[in-house]
Amino acid sequence: MKKGYRELLDEANAEIEAISPDEAAALLDDEETVFVDLRDPREVEREGRMPGAQSCPRGMLEFWIDPESPYHKAFFSSGKSFVFFCAGGWRSALATKTAQDMGLESVRHILGGFGAWKAAGLPVESGERKK
Repeated sequence: MKKGYRELLDEANAEIEAISPDEAAALLDDEETVFVDLRDPREVEREGRMPGAQSCPRGMLEFWIDPESPYHKAFFSSGKSFVFFCAGGWRSALATKTAQDMGLESVRHILGGFGAWKAAGLPVESGERKK
């Protein structure tokens, strides 16, 4: 193996910005910041969701960011700042690096992910699917 996940994480963390759950919470009401939940829908259903966060399963990120993709999501072309998170911070670290490499300029992730968010007692909504 040329590179393992730890080396990839180390490389990403050297180039990206991580913020604490409390720093992220201070941005919840900022209309110029979009929170992006990279967790699988089953994780969201089981653990809950952050109020107002956009859901983008990690496997779709590159396709949703690229305006040339048939799967592009307009919120990624909004010019706003982005805060990514996953369950524990590993996927979001790699995703933040990927998003930067693709040209998103203001992107960071939550250190410790949604697990750290919940542990800090920050707002969580039910993850049940809306009918």
